[in-house]
Amino acid sequence: MTSQAAEGPESVAASRRSKITPEREQEFFDAVLDQIRQCGYDALTMEGVAASTRCSKSTLYRQWRTKPQFVAAALRANHCPKFIGIDTGSLAGDLRAVARAAGERSDEDTRLLQALGQSVMQDDELQRALRDALVEPELDALRAMIGRAVERGEITADHPVLEFVPAQLLGMLRVRPILEGRPADADYLLRYVEVALLPALGLTEGT
Repeated sequence: MTSQAAEGPESVAASRRSKITPEREQEFFDAVLDQIRQCGYDALTMEGVAASTRCSKSTLYRQWRTKPQFVAAALRANHCPKFIGIDTGSLAGDLRAVARAAGERSDEDTRLLQALGQSVMQDDELQRALRDALVEPELDALRAMIGRAVERGEITADHPVLEFVPAQLLGMLRVRPILEGRPADADYLLRYVEVALLPALGLTEGT
């Protein structure tokens, strides 16, 4: 048995990655996501990333053996949950803060999701990475907000709208660019929360 086999795949992968500094690795990840936003997933190539970051193609292949693995690593490394830490003391205040936070990066996130497109549905690794990076952290934060509101007695745990709050908020980020050709910015999301979501939850203005 070779020393690499004895170490196992995780140790071998860590050994490969250790040859690149974290700063350099981040340059690669930024380049990958930028090219996806600009050209789409299908047009992304290892050669293109190598050229834009001035490295050899073999360097990238040593670190990430396939394009899906490279993109998945970039998604996980660049995740920046927007809703974690929001706690205003009321569910209405939390949802307004969520709208502001989501609107600040809606254009960038939406372009990335649209550029990944059908490829995410066809590649399990990409789909898991997308959920890990952009979906699950936000869902967990929203569920925590709802849980606190239930504990405070602001809303009952069996309120029928609660189940759909994450889908409504995150769905608006995807829908407006398709319907209107514009990102769901903070102003748009705040108006949606005020005129649609809060009334549906039975939360009055000013709560």
